[in-house]
Amino acid sequence: MPSIRLISRNNGVGLSRDLEVMAEALDSPGSLIEVVGFGSTRAFNWGREASLWVARGLRGRARTQIFSERVYPRCLPLGQRNLLVPNPEWFLPKWHRYLGCFEQVLCKTRHAEAVFRRLGCRTRYIGFTSRDRYDPQVARRHAFFHLAGRSAAKGTQVLLETWKRHPEWPTLTVVQHPKAAREVATAANIDHRVGYLDDAGLRHLQNAHAFHICPSETEGFGHYLMEAMSTGAVAITTDAEPMNELVTHRRGILIVPAGAHRNGLVRSYRVDAQGIETAVSRALALSPAQRWSLACEAREFFLANDRAFRQRLRSAVLSDGCNRLTASASHHLADDPASAIANDG
Repeated sequence: MPSIRLISRNNGVGLSRDLEVMAEALDSPGSLIEVVGFGSTRAFNWGREASLWVARGLRGRARTQIFSERVYPRCLPLGQRNLLVPNPEWFLPKWHRYLGCFEQVLCKTRHAEAVFRRLGCRTRYIGFTSRDRYDPQVARRHAFFHLAGRSAAKGTQVLLETWKRHPEWPTLTVVQHPKAAREVATAANIDHRVGYLDDAGLRHLQNAHAFHICPSETEGFGHYLMEAMSTGAVAITTDAEPMNELVTHRRGILIVPAGAHRNGLVRSYRVDAQGIETAVSRALALSPAQRWSLACEAREFFLANDRAFRQRLRSAVLSDGCNRLTASASHHLADDPASAIANDG
């Protein structure tokens, strides 16, 4: 059986990227890592679970299972120990009853650490990392970039509407998935790209823009922000947790939110036109030396954070000194799939 099994939904974007990041960080000589990606259909997932139960019968339990964002209750009995790496904004109420089944909750942000500690979990801060997108061969333009992707929580609409009101501003390039776009923005200083963009094209755009603007409502971690900083761009984002854990005044520009509302375990923050205008004005007023200072701080932070995350994750997962499941939580873990299914009713 694998010494480490990583479990999440294979959604082709953020969750898939998280699995890749953790698998790469944990890879070492002698380790056997299994990545289990679930889909969006019940039939596929039941088949996936059944194959894991068969493997348990033949070879025993995995030493350690790490659940990324999502909890698959019928998989809990398949590991000798279970760890959770959650994204608080997507943690569903139906999963709360399984928190006691996890030896530790490994937290990507200090914000998540506080959230799950309040729920009585044994937490451990590991941080997280993103892909290094830096390409020094790409010439940098004094322009702005916004990667909306499929998300509806990146503040894209208010950003586009605000940019239309300022024809004097430099070009804003927006990359957005067709299913998330209301319409294609038409303005002389907006390059709104709705559709598929391959990875090479995306990386070129990330490096070609001096400023990346992402007025996020909420983030589980903030891959886009970390990728922006990896390129040495000036990142502009919402002055709220957890976004301002990554982007600070020393290495970026923060947008004061106009309001907030409760969204499950966390708060979602709203950015308005005034906040965007103030932040963009600050960005445009930066001298070349100031831009260079922010860019260098951002790049250095990315590299230091990347190294620290890998060390913290390996320490958390490979340590033999962690506590085992408490007896009070053990009733969630069944010795056969039928009982596990019943417990998930």
